[in-house]
Amino acid sequence: MAVRVGILGATGAVGQRLIQLLEPHPDFDIAALTASDSSAGKSYREAAKWRADSPIPADIADITVGSTEPDAVPSDVDLLFSSLPSSVGAAVEPDFCEAGYVVSSNSSNARMAEDVPLVIPEVNPEHIDLLEVQRDERGWDGALVKNPNCSTITFVPTLAALAEFGLEKVHVATLQAVSGAGYDGVTSMEIIDNAIPHIGSEEEKLETESKKLLGEFDGAGLQLNDVEVAASCNRIPTIDGHLENVWLEAADELSPEDAAKALEAYPSADLPSSPDPLIHVFEDLERPQPRLDRNLGDGMAISVGGIRESTFGLQYNCLAHNTIRGAAGASVLNGELLLENGYL
Repeated sequence: MAVRVGILGATGAVGQRLIQLLEPHPDFDIAALTASDSSAGKSYREAAKWRADSPIPADIADITVGSTEPDAVPSDVDLLFSSLPSSVGAAVEPDFCEAGYVVSSNSSNARMAEDVPLVIPEVNPEHIDLLEVQRDERGWDGALVKNPNCSTITFVPTLAALAEFGLEKVHVATLQAVSGAGYDGVTSMEIIDNAIPHIGSEEEKLETESKKLLGEFDGAGLQLNDVEVAASCNRIPTIDGHLENVWLEAADELSPEDAAKALEAYPSADLPSSPDPLIHVFEDLERPQPRLDRNLGDGMAISVGGIRESTFGLQYNCLAHNTIRGAAGASVLNGELLLENGYL
C-alpha cells in the first residue's frame, strides 16, 4: 500500500515540482497540501498559480489546501515533504516533528545542525541513521532530514566519486539558473543581458554542506570531512540547470582518464528516483550544457565534461537540474531512503 504523504508549501515552484514527481510515484500517495493562510481553505487549483510544464494533475487540483500547522494535516499522513522558505521552515518544521511527522525538507534551515542528517542517498545514505541520535536528543516521535542546496548537490557527487584519490582542496565557480531564486527572485531587468557575480549566502552553503555530506558518521556523531572548499557563485540568464566549474587538488596522482573512469563507475542508489548511471561523462569539451543536458536521467542525473589537467590538479565542469535533482527530486529521493530504511 502506498505511503500517504503531504507537501508543506505546495503552491510554490518547488512544491509544484514535488507534485509532478509524487503524483505518479509508485510508493507515495499525496494526501495533504499546505500553504500560507491566504491559500488555506481554497482548492489547489484556486490557490496555486501553476507554472509547471505539465497540467495540474486532475486528482490534485481539487484537494483543499490546509494551513501549515500540525493540526491541519491528517494524522494518518506518514511523510511530509517541505519546500517552505527557510524562515518559515525554521519556525514550523520542529512542530511537525514533535507532533510525530517525518519531514523530508528542501529548506535550508538546520542543514548544518549536528543531529540533522544532510543526505544525498548516492553519497552518504548511512547518515540517515543520525535520526536515532536526533530522536534521543530531542524527544521527537517524528524526524527531520534535509537535502542540500541545489548548487551543492551538483558537484558533491563528483567529489564522492573521486574521493578515493584523496580530496585536499576544491575550488568551484557556479553558473546558476534563475529558477534557483524562485519565480519572483530575479527580475528580467536584472538578469537579461547580464550575469550577477554574487548570490547571498550561497558560497557558504557550498563550502560547509559539502564537508558534512562527505563526513564520517560513527553511529553517535558526525565528523566533517577536512577537504578545503572555496566557492564563487554567479547567477546567469538560464532558466533551469546549474553549471559549475570545478578545480580539484588530490593527494594521489589523478589523471583525466582515471577521473573519467571513476566518475562513470560511481554507483547509483537502489531507489526508484536514482538514475542509472548517476554521473554521465561527456568527451565533447563543449558539454554539458544546461539546455541540452539538464534533463538527463529524468532530471536526476549529474553530467560532467571538460575533464583535463590544470595548474591546480584536475579541472572539469558539471551540471544538474536545479529544481529536480537539486530540490524536489532530492527530497523525494530522501523520502525513498526513509521508506527503505524503515523510518516510515
